[in-house]
Amino acid sequence: MHPPADPHDRVRRFTPAERGVHRTTAALMGLCMASAACLYLPQLAELVGRRALVVTVHEWSGLLLPAPFLLGLASRAFRADLRRLNRFGAHDRVWLRAAVRRGPGPRPAGKFNAGQKVWASWLAGAVLVMLGTGLLMWFTHLAPLAWRTGSTFVHDWLALALGVVVAGHIGMAVGDPEARAGMRTGFVRRSWAEREHGEWLP
Repeated sequence: MHPPADPHDRVRRFTPAERGVHRTTAALMGLCMASAACLYLPQLAELVGRRALVVTVHEWSGLLLPAPFLLGLASRAFRADLRRLNRFGAHDRVWLRAAVRRGPGPRPAGKFNAGQKVWASWLAGAVLVMLGTGLLMWFTHLAPLAWRTGSTFVHDWLALALGVVVAGHIGMAVGDPEARAGMRTGFVRRSWAEREHGEWLP
């Protein structure tokens, strides 16, 4: 179903369900990372206090992170986007080579470019690892001490990597107002879509 005629010639990029999944996931991720910072940085810990409450917020926000994704599976548009994110074509290889070279040249992309596909795959894997290691740290009786020690090491360092990558993701979004508009309103300018995601539009 196509959007109604628009004087600015805008095209629909995301449905309300897709935007809801993104916003809810972002809110839970932000809450999880903020509570983690309060647990690990002494200055924030002293400022916030109430460590037991912060631990509870961190545990439950992390545990609920997969929930928006699972609820989003009820949306046909969301499932279609998952299939797009999970498939790499010849144009994605061209995009990646151009991105690595950082030189001039075409960067063809479908609805999602190759960088967004790599980001989505990495994030999905990171969330699953964080969830698994977090559960081992939360329920101490589930595994021997050696496993819990290893889980703590992986959880802490992956959390740091996740913070860096999420900051990069936010930085990329700040630098692309039209992409932000697409996530905020669901629509983008056709000229932007043709320039940045030419393989997507018919």
